[in-house]
Amino acid sequence: MRNLKSVPEYGTSLFRIVVGFLMACHGASNLFSWPAKATGGHTVSPTVWPGGVAALLQFSFGVLVMLGVVTRVSGIILSGTMAYAYFSVHAEKALLPIANGGEPAAMFSWAFLMIAIVGAGPLSVDAVLEKVRRTSPAMVVSEPEGAPAVATA
Repeated sequence: MRNLKSVPEYGTSLFRIVVGFLMACHGASNLFSWPAKATGGHTVSPTVWPGGVAALLQFSFGVLVMLGVVTRVSGIILSGTMAYAYFSVHAEKALLPIANGGEPAAMFSWAFLMIAIVGAGPLSVDAVLEKVRRTSPAMVVSEPEGAPAVATA
């Protein structure tokens, strides 16, 4: 970090890491009752719709977001998962999240949408892969002997 202009970029990475970690913990608690007891009091199988599938998505894509791997795609999937949770579980009780217990689902949904829009930031696997891709020489594919030359425009 050479100057203060790079602070927002590192803040983006920190935000992504924390939100991804929290989502992975939420999914892990519902699947494995670890690092804390499951929110419903018991674990759920990842094959049960919709709770088990949601827990599997929360855990696996939460880890991917935390590490910064395919971050934008993972963010979209988790944003949609949390929006589905909000509208299928909470919104039928009341309109506003404060009245229906859906504040965490709404906040996670918007946080992951923001992560999908902004990207992973510099402290991520995505950033490392992008840097490697930009600095590595283009791969040269040689044609087999006797093959006709292909003209390119």
